[in-house]
Amino acid sequence: MKKLIAALGAVAALSFSTSFAGAQTYPERSITVVVPFSAGGPTDTVTRLVAEAMSKDLGQQVLVENVGGAGGTLGAGRVAQADPDGYTLLLHHIGMATSATLYRKLPYDTLNAFEYIGLVTEVPMTIVARKDLEPTDFKSLVEYAKANKDTVTVANAGIGAASHLCGMLFMSAIDTPLVTVPYKGTGPAMTDLLGSQVDIMCDQTTNTTKQIKAGTIKAYAVTAPQRLDVLPDVPTTKEAGVDGMEVSIWHGLYAPKGTPAEIVDRLSKSLQLALKDENVAARFAELGTAPSSQEDATPAALKAKVESEIARWKPVIEAAGQYAD
Repeated sequence: MKKLIAALGAVAALSFSTSFAGAQTYPERSITVVVPFSAGGPTDTVTRLVAEAMSKDLGQQVLVENVGGAGGTLGAGRVAQADPDGYTLLLHHIGMATSATLYRKLPYDTLNAFEYIGLVTEVPMTIVARKDLEPTDFKSLVEYAKANKDTVTVANAGIGAASHLCGMLFMSAIDTPLVTVPYKGTGPAMTDLLGSQVDIMCDQTTNTTKQIKAGTIKAYAVTAPQRLDVLPDVPTTKEAGVDGMEVSIWHGLYAPKGTPAEIVDRLSKSLQLALKDENVAARFAELGTAPSSQEDATPAALKAKVESEIARWKPVIEAAGQYAD
């Protein structure tokens, strides 16, 4: 028995030393960050900027792989099942928290299937419409929506997408159900808004700022506490007289559960450096957002964010009665 215990102890020690040695030399090859949405969308844009900056620090390429579908749960599920070696990561937005309620049968446990690395950014939302929609300001938009609730259409990029969540919050805030039109991605939804096939859309500044500045869509409000430098003429929802509409689409970086603490710490420090990169800061500013602070780009801050956002969105989703399964 003593020999067996000694042998088991030796195996455990060897396993620990091998794992520790691997963590010490990490990374030894390229790293893949899974984006659970299509290429070219807001989350993809954020991820590619951060991945490029992290590559410089880590000395290995940080590649981006788009695994879209099922409101981001397919990509998240893939990472949840990946080897916990630090070479497969996930960059997900607010859907990481809302999917816990939207999907009643998730293939993973949202709070316990991942290691938290840190927050990346919080992107404000804009309430926009086709350029020829009649209302001239946000107050008249709300009045118009209430008066025409059976015909006013609200586009979104699919159930669980940021635009879907913001649209639900908009309808909840004005206490008026509207006709929702889901698309398979942000691109098709924006195309139809540009073509005046739908009336309203609520989406991230990373996806709408360029079109707003070009005058191809009409902007009514931003969901931030203050006006944005990049869109100084667009009022906040609170300024426009609607409370409860402050929302940002935050993004976080995750690793599979069981990834060694040393690797998680290395990735968190690399993320913090990447968010201080001049190019990242400049490009984020152009998109109407800013990098997370060093304090927020940490495992503890991201974990707290996920927990609080699950609690915040659960009653909103349940009240809307819109589930993805």
